Amino acid sequence: MDFRFLELAFEAIDLRSFSNLWFWIALAVLWSTASHWIVGVPFDLVRRAASGDTEALADMKTLARVHARRLAFIADSAGIVIVALLCFAITSLALAGFLYGLEFAQAVLLLLIPMTLVGGITLRAARRVPGLDVNDLGNLLWRTRRTIQLIGILSIFVTSMWGMWVNLNVSVLGY
Repeated sequence: MDFRFLELAFEAIDLRSFSNLWFWIALAVLWSTASHWIVGVPFDLVRRAASGDTEALADMKTLARVHARRLAFIADSAGIVIVALLCFAITSLALAGFLYGLEFAQAVLLLLIPMTLVGGITLRAARRVPGLDVNDLGNLLWRTRRTIQLIGILSIFVTSMWGMWVNLNVSVLGY
């Protein structure tokens, strides 16, 4: 059996995260998606609603209320379990990544921690949605998006600095 195909495949699919193009594409898609969908409302709808489109205003209000109720229900019914699982996952990834030097665990941790913050910010905003009128709802979604974008910028910066550090310290021979 010819193993040259397998060697080529494993050479093309580099399992080291910070030198892998797919990791950086996933990071960009993750933050692009996180900053586009605010409490379940696409931001282009918020922008159209801000320009005065009455249909977009009604759609924004409806979507925000539906998703806010859904997020609040999930947090109220399974919030403790979700927080416990997140704490377990973050602790396990931190130990595997930094105590045992597993690069993949470091990469996943650098994705998971900021997204946990985004989840908390989104839940906080979702809990405020039911009592707001349309103008205040639009302002809340704008502010929430700016906060998520700031977290994204800081996360991408920290991830890229750590990734460069890891790549500079890896030997050409891979150990």
